[in-house]
Amino acid sequence: MKPRAFYIDYLGFDMLFEHRFHAGMPLYMALRRGDCELHVSEHHGDATPGSAVRIEVADIDAFHAELLRGPHPRLRPAIEDMPWGFRELRLTDPFGNRLVICQPVDGPQT
Repeated sequence: MKPRAFYIDYLGFDMLFEHRFHAGMPLYMALRRGDCELHVSEHHGDATPGSAVRIEVADIDAFHAELLRGPHPRLRPAIEDMPWGFRELRLTDPFGNRLVICQPVDGPQT
């Protein structure tokens, strides 16, 4: 299943729970990696395809190295230094949603 392969196998999230009202119905699942908890839904109206989320990490270089060792050799994201004081790594999930993994250059931003 595409969400599990991307969020669990590739990004290293743990499954908290998954729910379907009936077999064949849309999936709703909750995931966690460290302090970050995401809820991913296939239900129409829960979100718009192409939505974006920013996830701040303490060590973007370690996260990046982990991704490059992972099971998706064709996904080779790069870290970019942004003029607004963040280092960012951009990913697109199998449904067109954007995840921006980021780390402030000079500590937490206010």
